[in-house]
Amino acid sequence: MPDPRPVGPSSTSGPAGGTPQRLRGGVLGMADIAAATMANVGPAMSFFFGFAFLATTAGVASPLTIVAAGVAVALFGNTLAEFSRAHPSAGSFTTFVGKTFGPVSAVTTALLAGLGYIIAMASVIAISGGFMQITLHHYTGVDLPWIIWTLLLTGLSVVLMLRGIVVSTKWAGYFFGVEMLVLVVVSVAAIVEHRGALSAAPFLPSHLTHGVKGLAAGFPLAVYLFIGWENSAALAEETENPRRNVGRAVFSSVAIMTVSYILFSYATVTGFGYDVQRLGDSRIPFIDVAQHTLGALALLAYVGGLTSTLGVLIAGINSQARLVFNAGREGLLPSFFGYVHPTRRTPNNAIVTFAATALLIIAGWGLGHVLGSGGQMNPVVFFAESSSLGAILILLVYLASNIALPLYYRRYRPQEFKTVRHLVLPAVGALAVLIPLYYLAKPGQPAPYSWFPYAALATLLAAVCYATLLVRRDPGLAERVGSVVADAE
Repeated sequence: MPDPRPVGPSSTSGPAGGTPQRLRGGVLGMADIAAATMANVGPAMSFFFGFAFLATTAGVASPLTIVAAGVAVALFGNTLAEFSRAHPSAGSFTTFVGKTFGPVSAVTTALLAGLGYIIAMASVIAISGGFMQITLHHYTGVDLPWIIWTLLLTGLSVVLMLRGIVVSTKWAGYFFGVEMLVLVVVSVAAIVEHRGALSAAPFLPSHLTHGVKGLAAGFPLAVYLFIGWENSAALAEETENPRRNVGRAVFSSVAIMTVSYILFSYATVTGFGYDVQRLGDSRIPFIDVAQHTLGALALLAYVGGLTSTLGVLIAGINSQARLVFNAGREGLLPSFFGYVHPTRRTPNNAIVTFAATALLIIAGWGLGHVLGSGGQMNPVVFFAESSSLGAILILLVYLASNIALPLYYRRYRPQEFKTVRHLVLPAVGALAVLIPLYYLAKPGQPAPYSWFPYAALATLLAAVCYATLLVRRDPGLAERVGSVVADAE
């Protein structure tokens, strides 16, 4: 039987008892949310600053790690698509877990997802200014502090988001188009230039450093290259026919990103002559390949990196702030976050708070560097550190969602339950989540990575305690979790 909880207008009362505010419905098509999803992934930014480490862990056959990550993310995508088909919501994972396990899990998920995405987005916000500094210093000798560019680019992105979802999503799509064009052009040019030395070695398991162990060690970062793949689910309320289009956007985005990353990684490994040591020593390997291949036209690669960071800023904050907004209007978080602009229908409070909190995290992290090591924080180093901590919290949310899917369908939609789609695939997806979680949390890592698991555990426990107290104080919360369905009139 279908989900028995009512989803019509009479059941959408907010914490104060009134009808909650809605986002502007049906203004985005499948192509729009797919482009926004891939812009959120930010292939140039992610690949520029992630592939060197990936290559040093997996070796020449590092493209195989990307293939494995693409399969894993597709498994996660199945869970998101099936939930969105049954119950599309701007709350995304928060709604899906909460509808399955109850209000305590919903509040806990809202806190974990919100904080995890903010910490991860802080890495993007910092690297936007850092990459601008790198680019200008390389071509002009100007060396303004990266934080100035970070504040400027973040401010401009927030202003664009506040103008409306259609405008900001279009711009994110434009930036994504530029970065993809640049990445493909440089990759093809590098492969053509080295056509006499092309090899199948990057796709042979025998060329993985330490075999499966090397693949597993690089797997967490390879999965992180895809973070943002879930963007479209949070845009469900503003999407035309979300029950169909969210799933299509998820799978098409994951497929395109997987094929693209394989191309970029093959071109980079080939451009370095299959010398993994030299590739690992490069700060941004793809930029080095572009300079060697295109000479002065390597400027295009820098442009691609800049547009990538802008696309991620816009698409990422846009979607992830909507999880915070939905939690606010349903009473899982303070109602302040559930406000939308009366004419543009944008969640202004959630967007501004999301960006401001990320900036405060950057400031606090930077102060810790100054007081701890006595040196200034490097945005490239911060990108790796912040994204790792954020990834732990986000992966916990992925894990809960995969566990929830079979239980949700067996309880609410037993007539639609499919063994493979609703049990086998999410079970394999849950196992796939455990691999990067293990490598991110395993003992013996250098600081600050060594204390990230403890920080994540403390966050989880605090979230559960807060959720338990909130539900006891507000018994009506159980009825409001997932009460606002994206396509309900």
